[in-house]
Amino acid sequence: MTVSETLQSEMTAIAISEPGGPDVLKPETMPVPKPAAGEVLIKVAAAGVNRPDVVQRMGLYPAPPGASPLPGLEVSGTVVATGEGVEPEWTGRKICALTNGGGYAEYCVAPAGQCLPVPESLTMEEAAALPETLFTVWSNLFNRGFAREDETVLVHGGTSGIGTMAIMLGKLFGLNVIVTCGSDQKCTAAKTIGADHAINYKTQDFVEEIKKITDGQGIEVVLDMVAGDYVARNLNCLKEDGRHVTIAVQGGIQATLNMAQVMMKRLTLTGSTLRPQSNDRKALLADELHRYVWPDIEAGKLKPVMDESFPLADAAKAHAHMESGDHIGKIVLTVS
Repeated sequence: MTVSETLQSEMTAIAISEPGGPDVLKPETMPVPKPAAGEVLIKVAAAGVNRPDVVQRMGLYPAPPGASPLPGLEVSGTVVATGEGVEPEWTGRKICALTNGGGYAEYCVAPAGQCLPVPESLTMEEAAALPETLFTVWSNLFNRGFAREDETVLVHGGTSGIGTMAIMLGKLFGLNVIVTCGSDQKCTAAKTIGADHAINYKTQDFVEEIKKITDGQGIEVVLDMVAGDYVARNLNCLKEDGRHVTIAVQGGIQATLNMAQVMMKRLTLTGSTLRPQSNDRKALLADELHRYVWPDIEAGKLKPVMDESFPLADAAKAHAHMESGDHIGKIVLTVS
């Protein structure tokens, strides 16, 4: 292990004391992790708060084998040590990283291939809010949904971290973006961020609204984080050769489908979860983002929509805020 500074042996981290509500998130003192081969040790500046962290806290999304049991799937910070096989030149770099867990801490390890440089256009808090949503939207909207310029995509949860990133990334690559939101205020916010249309799903039928918006033609892609009974409704929105991409199941894991509709319209149903994918696969995604998206981030054309920052010790408050549903954009924990 190559070390750039004298490291402390212990750190403060936020652990899940038992499955439950936000109050089970407790600060604990534990050893600073050591980077394994191919990994870097990051002195964390900020950590993003994401829905998978909430589901993990509830005991419904356990860490994959070998990953840290601590929550936290994205961080920004400075590399202070490197594992075997990582060039010593990494030490001292300011990076943001997609982690396999452990981000809610003063120090965190991550595979070097999942790290990206922090450009001058971003604060460290903004950089920490990028990886999870950016990797997720890129891999699902473009790699799995095959979204192309001038196509129309429907994104549910338009003011969530994923939703806001999908709006901005979609517009950056020439998509027409329709979102659903839970209030008129959020619909206005989504359109301010860049959505072409925003539908209040509590007062409007999004299937009927999309028919009106598209003159009955339908859309090419759905980025769905609801699942459940939304799936059949989503399929009604798709035109021939449409693609339905599931990235979460907040509305339930079961769906009843008309498979004749799938055949007649030649629909594609797919989906993915990010965390269980291999480090090699995530490194490929990082490389694609660095080549195709990072120039726009460096130019200031793409920044995460920020909601609120909380000190690391207030992780429970951050989770409560996320679960209230009042946030627009990303929530982060500030560490150093």
